[in-house]
Amino acid sequence: MTDEHRPDAGGARFVDVLADAQFRALWVAQLLSVLGDQVARVALAFLVFTETASAGLTALTYALTFLPDLVAGPLLSGIADRAPRRATMVVTDLLRAGLLALMAVPGMPFWGLCVLVVAGQLLAAPFAAARAAILPHVLHGERYVVASAVSGTTYQSGQVLGFALGGPLVALVGVPVALLADAATFVLSAAILQFGVVEQRVSAAPEVRAGAGLRDGARIVVSDRRLRALVALACVSAFVVTIEGLAAPYAAALGGGPVAVGLLLAANPLGAALGIVVLARLVPPARRDRLLGPLAVASCVPLVASALDPPLAGLIALWVASGLACAYQVPANAAFVAAVPDAHRGQAFGLAVTALRVTQGVGVLLAGLLAERTGPATAVAIAGVVGVVVAVACAAAWSRAR
Repeated sequence: MTDEHRPDAGGARFVDVLADAQFRALWVAQLLSVLGDQVARVALAFLVFTETASAGLTALTYALTFLPDLVAGPLLSGIADRAPRRATMVVTDLLRAGLLALMAVPGMPFWGLCVLVVAGQLLAAPFAAARAAILPHVLHGERYVVASAVSGTTYQSGQVLGFALGGPLVALVGVPVALLADAATFVLSAAILQFGVVEQRVSAAPEVRAGAGLRDGARIVVSDRRLRALVALACVSAFVVTIEGLAAPYAAALGGGPVAVGLLLAANPLGAALGIVVLARLVPPARRDRLLGPLAVASCVPLVASALDPPLAGLIALWVASGLACAYQVPANAAFVAAVPDAHRGQAFGLAVTALRVTQGVGVLLAGLLAERTGPATAVAIAGVVGVVVAVACAAAWSRAR
């Protein structure tokens, strides 16, 4: 970690970072986008499962929101290290709004929907890289760490609200209107970023070619065992995210409709939002690093209890508990971004997100295929068992690197 981003001794509070006008713009834009995205995910899951009655196809559609990062992460995230970062976020927001409007066209075939989902996720990579790269320039030291916690809490809280409200909204207005509402959130987000955030370019002077940026970003991540361990810990979420891909068939197995789907999807983010607040406010910075491994293991344990076939309320409680432990992702992300030089921050972040999203997409897809044979409860339980084993190995690697 560089001196520029080392936590301040005095600490910082949530109110301190929200007092910064640029961070407020980034924060509001993030909240709008997350709310709209989760409503759209409920709509897509409900649409696909209603039309196909297939847990596998439903999981496949959800997995398509992760797998494009296999290409987009390495090849497109470097845009944030070459192009103006605010402009990158604004343009990608507007393009995603257009894609969502196309998804809302009545009669859109399944293959067309899949193409649009993939295209939207390709655009998400440079946006996320630009946002991650610009944040350390807006806030420094412990204020940056707290800002990461605020962003993480906002993301999880936005998921909770979006998922919880998405079910009733889809039932009330239908899938096309819900998708158009998501498109509107991206347009509004783009406007807030354009007028609320100062443009910022990479601090290193020379422009680099796309291939060179990719090689340098990969070298930085692969050569540092701390960064490798942090990426591995982040990828443990591949087992936890299976519950999102199977929420629709799981709700159907329990006799629920779109409201039940929304509640199941909201459970894990609700726990994560609470956990992030606890970590940021009650756990000293020096102790957070030590908790990353144990929390990664704990995030998978509640999934194993799905084998007991609990009712909807019990399942929600288990998934909230899993989310509480998933809060470790925020300090892990902050530690990763702060440890990478600014000239390669977008590219390195993109490579890390690639690993994260690809493993999540593969996890969701495999869980969906497994659920076709065993049922969603058993598939989630198996994901939990394998996740615990993998998380223990990742925790040991982080302990050695730390």
